[in-house]
Amino acid sequence: MDVLTAIFTRRSIRSFEERPVPEDIQEQLLRAAMAAPSARNAQPWQFVVIDHRATLMEIAARFPNAEPARTAPLGILVCGDLSLELSKGYWVIDCAAAAQNILLAAHGLGLGAVWTGVYPRENRVEGMRDIFNIPDHVIPHSLILVGYPAEKPAPVDRFDPTRIHRNRW
Repeated sequence: MDVLTAIFTRRSIRSFEERPVPEDIQEQLLRAAMAAPSARNAQPWQFVVIDHRATLMEIAARFPNAEPARTAPLGILVCGDLSLELSKGYWVIDCAAAAQNILLAAHGLGLGAVWTGVYPRENRVEGMRDIFNIPDHVIPHSLILVGYPAEKPAPVDRFDPTRIHRNRW
């Protein structure tokens, strides 16, 4: 699948088949994440790969926005490592770029995925810290739930020319 097709046809998938995501595919998703751009090439990210069913169920039970974890065979928790950032505050943008790469790579590989927000909601950040014993200098950013889609939402054209301003507002 070419990149524009992936961008224009990717949808958030919230229901997954039971089959696991093979480790070689998991590695491809993580390689895609780490290929994301970052401020000053700091690459201030860390990733927690979650394929333990009980842990995914705990996440779904504790965080209503992560309900799709009940059926997802895989979660990737994208985290910002403040000890690696070179430009203060840019870790948030850098981690968002990594998360988007995971979403697009998953779609391109025939998987489905959904972005569930963690940062800046303090209860979610602290909850993820608690579940995964994350050190203080690492901040959970987003949880990407991944698997083989059990649903196929139609693509939506979101292009809105009224939001484009050329050369000035």
